Amino acid sequence: MKRLFMFKKYIALLIVVMITGTIQAQDTLRIDFRKAVDLALSANAAYQTQSNNMEVLKLQKQSAFLSHFPNANINSSLSQQSGQQFQQIEGEIVVTNVTNEIVNAGLNMSMPIFNAGRRILDTQSAKLAYEAGEKGLDRASQQVMFDVARRYLQVLLDQEIVRISLENLDNQKETLRQIEGFVDAGLRTLSDKYNQESEVARLESVLVDAELQYENDVWDLSEYLLLEPGVVPVLESVDPKSGELRFDGMGMQELYEIAQLNRADGTQQDLLVTSYKKDMQAIKAMYYPRIGAFYNYNTFFTSLDDRNLQDQLWKVYPQNTLGLSLSIPIFNNFQTRLDVSRSKVAYKNQILQKESVDRKIYQDVKLAYLNYMAAVKKETNTGIQVLAAKEAQIAIAERFRLGISNFVDLATANQQLVAAQSDQAQAIYTLYFQEVLMQHALGTLEVLE
Repeated sequence: MKRLFMFKKYIALLIVVMITGTIQAQDTLRIDFRKAVDLALSANAAYQTQSNNMEVLKLQKQSAFLSHFPNANINSSLSQQSGQQFQQIEGEIVVTNVTNEIVNAGLNMSMPIFNAGRRILDTQSAKLAYEAGEKGLDRASQQVMFDVARRYLQVLLDQEIVRISLENLDNQKETLRQIEGFVDAGLRTLSDKYNQESEVARLESVLVDAELQYENDVWDLSEYLLLEPGVVPVLESVDPKSGELRFDGMGMQELYEIAQLNRADGTQQDLLVTSYKKDMQAIKAMYYPRIGAFYNYNTFFTSLDDRNLQDQLWKVYPQNTLGLSLSIPIFNNFQTRLDVSRSKVAYKNQILQKESVDRKIYQDVKLAYLNYMAAVKKETNTGIQVLAAKEAQIAIAERFRLGISNFVDLATANQQLVAAQSDQAQAIYTLYFQEVLMQHALGTLEVLE
């Protein structure tokens, strides 16, 4: 039995050494939470995509605003005509077979005067779409920070569990040495020694599991931050007990009202609904007559005229045209009706999307509220649990030393103490994370800059 125990012990130690060696062989990067958020924002594809889309929304907003000003175009052409040319000389048309080189130039300007408010609606819609994009980008940054916080705190919790497991293993090894002394003195039986050796081996396996969990969560964070292959983050610790319970005592209705005011995705959907509505109204304006103003300046040069280029272009042939245009839609193959129908469907779908987001906001707040209240209770209960387990372990350890209690009682007390310490660490970090989750659900999570 002793030989089997020693074999398991060496195997467990070998695994721990392999894990530790693997971690130490990697390049490490010491980061704090702020730097982790910065790395995630620069690496997250969804956030960067929305950030890139903001450039398009910005240009759309500028284009809609500039549509209130005239359009201007300059045109020019150079051509050569060979063959019969018609010329008017002294009131007669003369046909000659020559080569004619022609230069045309012109300036065209146009500006809508009345189009049933379409320009105004387009401008308002583009402005609302840009503001909605900003809100969407804010929510995306909050989501990235929330994802980082969840992974960051999980790694710190894993470190705490490893510390507790290692401390407990050292304590049990010390107990094993004491029992071996008792056995040599004839105060304890060999069965107590073998039982303690088994307990130490079990705790070595627990330490291995804790190390494995830590390594997995570290790599999960590394992948989310898109660190270089082989780079392992070393995290700056946070004090999970330092945060105040800012939501303790607040009711569900109060929290939901805060979320309605602060959730960026909810505001984004409100802006998009109004934007889509104005888009639909702008397209409906195509049913009505449109009035526009235009100005054209045209001139040309011909090699058939003996005067020089400058005189022909600027003095002889210039033409100025200034006028108004009226366009009355009668039939355009139902194209306007199709566009209106599409915009109406998009508007209705956006209303459905808004209602879906509103429901999600309520569900997020409700779930965060329930988890937060449970975390508060667990943190309080585990504190009491640890105190009781410590007192029980101290009492039973003393009774065991005096030979009053047996090994089973001592092992049970030790296991209960370790379980209580692990539960407390879990509860403390869970409560700290639930604070972050509540802020994320309410839309008040401030992105570090």
